[in-house]
Amino acid sequence: MKILIVNKFLYPKGGSETYILKLGDILRSRGHEVQYFGLKNEKNTVGNCAGAYVADMDFSEGIRKNLHAPLRIIYNAPARKKIRAVLEGFQPDVVHLNNIQFHLTPSIILEAESYRRETGRKLRIVYTAHDYQLICPSHGLFDSNIEICEKCLGGNYTHCLRTKCVKNSRLKSLLGMLDAYFWRYSQAYSYIDAIICPSFFLKSKLDTQPRFRKKTVALHNFVDTVTPEEAEKGGYVLEFGHLSKDKGTNTLLEAAKRLPEVKFVFAGYGESEKDIAAVSNAKYVGFKTGIELETLIRRAVVSVYPSQWYENCPFSVIESQMYGTPVIGSRMGGIPELIREGETGELFEAGNAQELEEKLRKLLFTPGLAERYSENCKKAKFETPDSYYEKLMAVYGG
Repeated sequence: MKILIVNKFLYPKGGSETYILKLGDILRSRGHEVQYFGLKNEKNTVGNCAGAYVADMDFSEGIRKNLHAPLRIIYNAPARKKIRAVLEGFQPDVVHLNNIQFHLTPSIILEAESYRRETGRKLRIVYTAHDYQLICPSHGLFDSNIEICEKCLGGNYTHCLRTKCVKNSRLKSLLGMLDAYFWRYSQAYSYIDAIICPSFFLKSKLDTQPRFRKKTVALHNFVDTVTPEEAEKGGYVLEFGHLSKDKGTNTLLEAAKRLPEVKFVFAGYGESEKDIAAVSNAKYVGFKTGIELETLIRRAVVSVYPSQWYENCPFSVIESQMYGTPVIGSRMGGIPELIREGETGELFEAGNAQELEEKLRKLLFTPGLAERYSENCKKAKFETPDSYYEKLMAVYGG
């Protein structure tokens, strides 16, 4: 089978990039041909034989400095032309879409459908939903104050503009609203054959829309099988990944201030880096990958995933447990699906620094508790590459 994987970024960056790169490895190891389509970038580690990629748009000076950008982030005609070259050269059996909004845009769905109709090929169009873009103009089901918001679920996207949901910017919120309306009425999403939801929670939200209800499939993200190892714990609490207010980093920092005798380590990137420096018992170690990140996770007494938005199926929560480190996570989105409370970790109310502090004290200072949770984590069962592959083939095959 030939699979074309589509994503904005084609190099290690975030959760969706981790997913597409590992998925490609899984598919190739089982005899499938895999190519990628996305933005042109010197960091790209994968690509396609046609050498066709979409030019990135530089927003560093703002949209006002790029007057062509507003139209292209809603409908990208060059992206349609580029993906057509890949489709004709590679002739895939499956086009597997991931994060495509605001750069590639759903215009490429229209081109995939046009190619399918004109050639008569039995092409499957599959979409993995990494966020809530299909039902929310801000993609996160939260407003500019990082408060949960579901007011657009009924299809009235004007709320996004009224409350400046997209980065507290009226212009960006206007574009988000127009994008949502345009693609809703273009019928582009009707050409998607299946929508993979990495959490049952996300599936429940998409299923509020009749147009998606018969297409959604809940399938947790996979992780590589890890050989259990005994690691000497370093006595610290860890948060790794995207460090920002919506990810709850500031809530964890508030809890850290209440536990001055405990060391807190932060690895990753994001706007909260400057806030970490202001807390005496917190240390920022930069962006880590590979064996450095693995070691950092293994040696942590506990990792914290304090997100304040409806997370989907965060790799960080799964990775931590696979390496034998329990997780304290917020009761948000798909996070509770991944943590066995009282066995592999604890849950707390998002944004509640006091409850988070209490959970940390319980796990850190109750004799033997962290060790018991750690052993339970090593036995935790998640989707493996093999189990995920079998279920994915059913989706690909229809």
